[in-house]
Amino acid sequence: MKHYDCIFLDRDGTLNPDPGYISSLDDFTFFDYTLPSLKIMAGAGNRFCIVTNQSGITRGLIQSDDLDEIHSFIQQEFIKNGIPLLGIYVCTDHPEQATERRKPGPGMFLEAEMDHGLTLMDCLMVGDSTADIEAGEMLGMDTMLVLTGRGAETMNALPDYEMPTYIVEDLRKGARKLCH
Repeated sequence: MKHYDCIFLDRDGTLNPDPGYISSLDDFTFFDYTLPSLKIMAGAGNRFCIVTNQSGITRGLIQSDDLDEIHSFIQQEFIKNGIPLLGIYVCTDHPEQATERRKPGPGMFLEAEMDHGLTLMDCLMVGDSTADIEAGEMLGMDTMLVLTGRGAETMNALPDYEMPTYIVEDLRKGARKLCH
């Protein structure tokens, strides 16, 4: 059973289907295996942070209040299921005016490290995009590429020197890999 200081989770395409910009809670739904899979990982002593790029805010496609409502719902679902969520870190930067906060930049991870006394090299980054894997690799974390969302296309785009620690079909298979 693998225990990490923290498991960083991408949001769209990893925890939930990614139809594009999710602009209201009505459009948000977890994959049916998300919460049961996270409960398994939490049972192994893992805790979580969500790190998500949400440029839809800057692009005017999502209202801040709607994003807050989605994230409040996520927090409530984690609490209801006994899944320790340390925080949700959001970067609203437009990709063309990206700061260090926008993945693959280290900003959100360094903020979580400071907020929660984490050791990033003892953490895992789980996501479906090149930016997720690059961020984890750059910070010395183990990485897990899920083939949901953009994961399959990401797998084909990653350079050989940047292979994830784990490549799994989805979060359910990732939980099995880590916890069995």
